[in-house]
Amino acid sequence: MTDFIILPGSGGSAEAHWQTRWQQANPAMRRFSPASWDLPDFDDWVAALETAVSQAKSPPILVAHSLSCLLVAHWQAASSRQIGGAFLVAVPDPASPVYPAYAIPFADTPRDPFRFPSLIVASTDDPYDPYGYAVAKAGQWGSALHIAGPLGHINSDSGLGDWPAGMELLMAFERGIQAAGQEPAIAR
Repeated sequence: MTDFIILPGSGGSAEAHWQTRWQQANPAMRRFSPASWDLPDFDDWVAALETAVSQAKSPPILVAHSLSCLLVAHWQAASSRQIGGAFLVAVPDPASPVYPAYAIPFADTPRDPFRFPSLIVASTDDPYDPYGYAVAKAGQWGSALHIAGPLGHINSDSGLGDWPAGMELLMAFERGIQAAGQEPAIAR
């Protein structure tokens, strides 16, 4: 069974968020645990992700939303831990007018390709990505890209409930990794 690590963005993905619903429905999904969801501390979030990956029974798939997508980019450049892949939903643009000041330390992400498979899921009307940042990052990071249509920030406010279409994407992503027999790479 694949381990999944849920990585909410700032605020922590409340009860109505698809990440929380997926976690509640699937015992293979567990949440990383930074000290604060509301005032993200960059070093703390990187350390919390490192701890969560180190505790996984097998190389996990990271399921990140919003600010945690940027976290994954920073973490993968600094860590040598293995993961199966990263499912990145609603990558926020630090140049967006609604990008919060407290998240500035996450802004300058590495531009090099990731060392593992990744899929970016983007919305056509995300207020945190009004300029096509997710598309640009998919190219830099070597990520596959899925444009999900007009879903806002793909969060609780989007009214997605359990977001079955997202779960189908995640399961197809996992099957693709397994079918390719792709072993998670170790940072050099």
